[in-house]
Amino acid sequence: MYLALFLMPWIAMYAASTMVMNHRRPLSGHGAPSPEFELVEERDYPMSWAPGAGPERMAEQILRDLGLEGRYSIQAAPGKKLTILRNAPVAVYRITYLPSAHRLSIEREKFHATAFLERLHRRKGYDTSWLLDDAWALSVDLVIGAMVFWAVSGLWLWWELRATRGWGALALAAGLGLFAIFLGTI
Repeated sequence: MYLALFLMPWIAMYAASTMVMNHRRPLSGHGAPSPEFELVEERDYPMSWAPGAGPERMAEQILRDLGLEGRYSIQAAPGKKLTILRNAPVAVYRITYLPSAHRLSIEREKFHATAFLERLHRRKGYDTSWLLDDAWALSVDLVIGAMVFWAVSGLWLWWELRATRGWGALALAAGLGLFAIFLGTI
């Protein structure tokens, strides 16, 4: 019971985010919404880089200077433009650095509940150096473990309670059959 109460926010988030992904068209009126960004700030950024500093090093320094350290991805056109997407659960920042002009443009994605839920659903950890990403991944592992325990304990209870074996066998066969049909046709 205590484990279920502790894991309830994750189960609720996965349920809501899965509903959003399965019913995207009715909820948004179309397919996946294109992210809309609004300008937060433009500023000069007269940084001189060490010879051979690559886009990763530049992105890390820019994010550190902006106080936006964390999970990110980059798109780089050597010598022309560096675009950094700082992927936080609540908001995504798009930082564009133009080295020739020594200029930064900082934009923030407008909040959309559907995009927020999908980011939480797809968020992963253990592959970054950020402790909170690892903590998120650990919490997801706990949810998975609890769900496996729930399924295994259900099988055990079904087998131990003799009166439930007939209906339980029918439910198990129907579930396996439907799963096989989906697996074969999707």
